[in-house]
Amino acid sequence: MAEAIFAGGCFWCTEAVFRSIAGVSGIESGYIGGAPANPTYKQVCSGQTGHAEAIRIEFDPEIVTYADLLDIHMATHDPSQLNRQGNDVGTQYRSALFPLGDDQRAEAQAGIDRWNASHGGTAVTTIEGPATWYPAEDYHQEYWEGEGQRNPYCLAVIPPKLAKLQAGFSDKLK
Repeated sequence: MAEAIFAGGCFWCTEAVFRSIAGVSGIESGYIGGAPANPTYKQVCSGQTGHAEAIRIEFDPEIVTYADLLDIHMATHDPSQLNRQGNDVGTQYRSALFPLGDDQRAEAQAGIDRWNASHGGTAVTTIEGPATWYPAEDYHQEYWEGEGQRNPYCLAVIPPKLAKLQAGFSDKLK
């Protein structure tokens, strides 16, 4: 098994996308890239800690590669928006990749380069780290599967992301 850490706006929304991918065995929502240690959701939402809302993906690279996950990530959020995704504004919603080693760092840059080549070079996605991962509070985990499907924000944001996933990556779905 391998891990990947991506930030691309609200972690509820990015988690919902990656749960559908074959080879993904686990996803944890959390915070990365800031201070203090062990931040709370309220602290991160203030925009004052420097953390990004992110997801940590556990995956089987024999089924889905890190490069595949990068391409899905870049296609299902807007990597051209600086410090925001739609109505979510602030550095906590930035588009960022947190590679877990030199190989992932090189692949992360290649993934950004692939997206830029087909989108006019507009990605503002950063490659950050190393940084410490902090799991989000329990009520944020598997949010779409529970509370999210009753949350008007999630109902407005997640289905279009899932439609992009289905349209562009149907061969990668469970």
